[in-house]
Amino acid sequence: MTFLEYPDREMLMMALADAIASELRQALDLGDRATLSVPGGTTPGPVFDILSALDLDWDRVSVLLNDERWVPEDSPRSNTRLLRERLLRNRAAAARLVPLYAPADTPEAVMAELTRGVEAALPITVLLLGMGADMHTASLFPGADHLAEALADDAPPLMALRAEAAGEPRITLTAPVLRDAMHCHILITGGEKRDALERAETLPELQAPVRCVLKNATIHWAP
Repeated sequence: MTFLEYPDREMLMMALADAIASELRQALDLGDRATLSVPGGTTPGPVFDILSALDLDWDRVSVLLNDERWVPEDSPRSNTRLLRERLLRNRAAAARLVPLYAPADTPEAVMAELTRGVEAALPITVLLLGMGADMHTASLFPGADHLAEALADDAPPLMALRAEAAGEPRITLTAPVLRDAMHCHILITGGEKRDALERAETLPELQAPVRCVLKNATIHWAP
């Protein structure tokens, strides 16, 4: 694990966007396509704004969420909606979105279809994750109903999980997919999350799911 501390959040967002863009460019120089996986929520929004305007071969980039709430895209709770508003615009509008939602009552009903799309985009070239104060990442929540299965080495790429802290049912990339990313970045801000990260290093993955990716991650933190 590499820990990078920044004096303020603006500098963090600029440096992180630059690192992601550099890693994507390097991958596109060496191969036909690259895959960028990103979190939902509002924290990474400034990173998305910067990336969306950068001169990259976006038509050769697949963009994949770490996880999604099981809500339609017109819901204000939809991560896909946020992605379209903040990242998949300007030059980045040419990127290919790999969906983690399809109209159905439950994620299980369309899991096979969504998994096929995810598998075609693997492995992840650049992975950007967030982390909650409860030490969850993606939708790998402590106490989730199938957390042990999602953390297992033989987990399928995509799983549906339900947890009290999560609200709606979630669909999430699993630990093996996250660990197999070529580059892994975790974005956190504030003292509470820095303390949570330090706790996560001492706890088992079932209590601190983010630990499953810490070994090879670069942590970006600002107050």
